[in-house]
Amino acid sequence: MEILDSGGVTMPTENGGADLDTLRHRKPRSDSSNGLLPDSVTVSDADVRDRVDSAVEDTQGKANLAGENEIRESGGEAGGNVDVRYTYRPSVPAHRRVRESPLSSDAIFKQSHAGLFNLCVVVLVAVNSRLIIENLMKYGWLIRTDFWFSSTSLRDWPLFMCCLSLSIFPLAAFTVEKLVLQKCISEPVVIILHIIITMTEVLYPVYVTLRCDSAFLSGVTLMLLTCIVWLKLVSYAHTNYDIRTLANSSDKANPEVSYYVSLKSLAYFMLAPTLCYQPSYPRSPCIRKGWVARQFAKLIIFTGFMGFIIEQYINPIVRNSKHPLKGDLLYGVERVLKLSVPNLYVWLCMFYCFFHLWLNILAELLCFGDREFYKDWWNAKSVGDYWRMWNMPVHKWMVRHVYFPCLRRNIPKVPAIILAFLVSAVFHELCIAVPCRLFKLWAFLGIMFQVPLVFITNYLQERFGSMVCSLNWKSGKHDILVYLLHFRTTDVCASLLSRLDEPQRKDVID
Repeated sequence: MEILDSGGVTMPTENGGADLDTLRHRKPRSDSSNGLLPDSVTVSDADVRDRVDSAVEDTQGKANLAGENEIRESGGEAGGNVDVRYTYRPSVPAHRRVRESPLSSDAIFKQSHAGLFNLCVVVLVAVNSRLIIENLMKYGWLIRTDFWFSSTSLRDWPLFMCCLSLSIFPLAAFTVEKLVLQKCISEPVVIILHIIITMTEVLYPVYVTLRCDSAFLSGVTLMLLTCIVWLKLVSYAHTNYDIRTLANSSDKANPEVSYYVSLKSLAYFMLAPTLCYQPSYPRSPCIRKGWVARQFAKLIIFTGFMGFIIEQYINPIVRNSKHPLKGDLLYGVERVLKLSVPNLYVWLCMFYCFFHLWLNILAELLCFGDREFYKDWWNAKSVGDYWRMWNMPVHKWMVRHVYFPCLRRNIPKVPAIILAFLVSAVFHELCIAVPCRLFKLWAFLGIMFQVPLVFITNYLQERFGSMVCSLNWKSGKHDILVYLLHFRTTDVCASLLSRLDEPQRKDVID
């Protein structure tokens, strides 16, 4: 076993520390030698070397610097504490190697900044608390008693009945699949029937919303539910078509694929927090009732906070503002900037309430196992990364039913991306324009404008590199193990790898 010299630090030893010092000064194996990792693995030698030195100093330094037989336990009942009279002597060197300041450019991304993050949270809470108090002192309590429900809400009953009637369309899709399973209809007829079902499922709620004098919130809820059911129906039809194709083909990619139709699996899919159909899903073992209750409490709190921001801040600013294109340009810019902060808070609350709280509650009640509803979009390096990470159910649906089917039909990558954004833009426009009865294509153009931003930010990332550092340094044995793997110390690695669980082992090897 050979271990790399960890920086040439030598310390006087008179006891067991000499053996450690000898090991640390042996030369490493050549990079061409066989090891657990390929040569493409890169690790910051200086940083991991510092971590190894720190680990060695913690265990070796006190014994070496106190001198032979000068460290003793301070008593049997003291729990083995070191006698402070014999530690940190004046003759001990205080500076042993070259180090960087924690906030220097070479070291800032190699450590945790949890303390600074907590400080920012404290400052954010203090500043916004002052703004809330100032707003209440200036304008008073602006939230109306009929904010959530009033007598006028009863006129939205057609939209409520429309929501309930949407269950007819999954039953119709199931009937079509049952008929084709019994070979009562041909494949072209199946495709035509599914097209009729999905188009009717979209046009029917649009007609009801436009004919009824409903509130904006009711219309948005109905259109969101309509879009979700449409995406699920398309996935159901497309997945079953692919399963039939694989089951009937002689050269199956998976010989265990068999086509069957189950009403129970369709009902579970329509309720599950996913847009991609499959006959079975990974399941969690049980329902944590206490956890669900806590998430419901958070959902109520953050929903109320979101309503408070809308009624107390956004609505008064909008009502008291002039048209931005008919007045002073600076005034319009000031109004937009004033609205940007409360809009950001509302968007963050919406994301947390829906993607984290509500989808996790639904998954827990249905024992749905795969709960990757979003990724760390706040670390996205480009606009394309953001759209791939912030809404995973829609992203998986787009990849599965739009993007890769286009590639399999020899459609180039760029048109496939544009088509995926086009589908997204149409449904964004439906969710905004139909409840508002304002068909100006603002939502459609806003989504389609993301396409050039995706290519521009991808070009800038390839040309100049990313401004977001993706280093994720872990402490302790993990970093030392990566360091040893990098320098082919296979004997030590085999021992340390056996002590890690499977996810940690996979993370280190990757």
